[in-house]
Amino acid sequence: MSVPLTLGNALRGVTRALMISSPGFDMFRTQVTFIDACRAAGVHHLIKLSGLNAGRETTFVFSNMHKRIEEHLRGSGMAWTSLRPTGFMQEYIFEAPSIVNDGSLYLALDNVKLSPVDLMDVGKVGFQLLRDGGYHGEVLPMTGPDLLSMADVAQHLSTATGRKVRYVPISPLERWRALVAAGIPTEVADALDKQVHERLQGGSESTIELSTHKRFNVLPTTFSQFAERHAMDFGAGQ
Repeated sequence: MSVPLTLGNALRGVTRALMISSPGFDMFRTQVTFIDACRAAGVHHLIKLSGLNAGRETTFVFSNMHKRIEEHLRGSGMAWTSLRPTGFMQEYIFEAPSIVNDGSLYLALDNVKLSPVDLMDVGKVGFQLLRDGGYHGEVLPMTGPDLLSMADVAQHLSTATGRKVRYVPISPLERWRALVAAGIPTEVADALDKQVHERLQGGSESTIELSTHKRFNVLPTTFSQFAERHAMDFGAGQ
């Protein structure tokens, strides 16, 4: 795979890098290109922002991409670290329109409990890894500190905003149709549908894993704290 000249120039003299890219369908190609560019430029240590399910069998396309990218990174000859967070609390901001407009959280997650993590916590760990290095060949899982049903999420949002927010469980098909109607490409809606079905079966996203928080002295952010910080996004004062 050819390496863009501009990327090679940007990496000249870099000894450690943190790799993050958007979860698009070109993520595998994008990140493998970056890994190869780092190796060619003499980068010593590459830290990958991955996903909690990258180490297991999964039908979710982006988790599978993370898994394949990690395999490529391990075979690169560079020192590596894999930072594996679960779903971010920030994902719930995408649900803000229905929460603001009619006080409802429409998700196809039945009564499953998840342990979302604050992206700011992940960023704090990523910063320390990039600044200080170490943790070569290690996988660092991260979740939030609480197992939450969607009814729990709605209650936290109600408390933070001072507005009644209710959880309305819908079917996976209803969720898929709503995403497509909102302009989400069909292939993305299909991928998210597979994620929904996996989450309904439980698994690693329905566990609590705070060992990485502890190792990096990062105090885990609760969903209540997250909701308070983003209360205006969810309709406080409206």
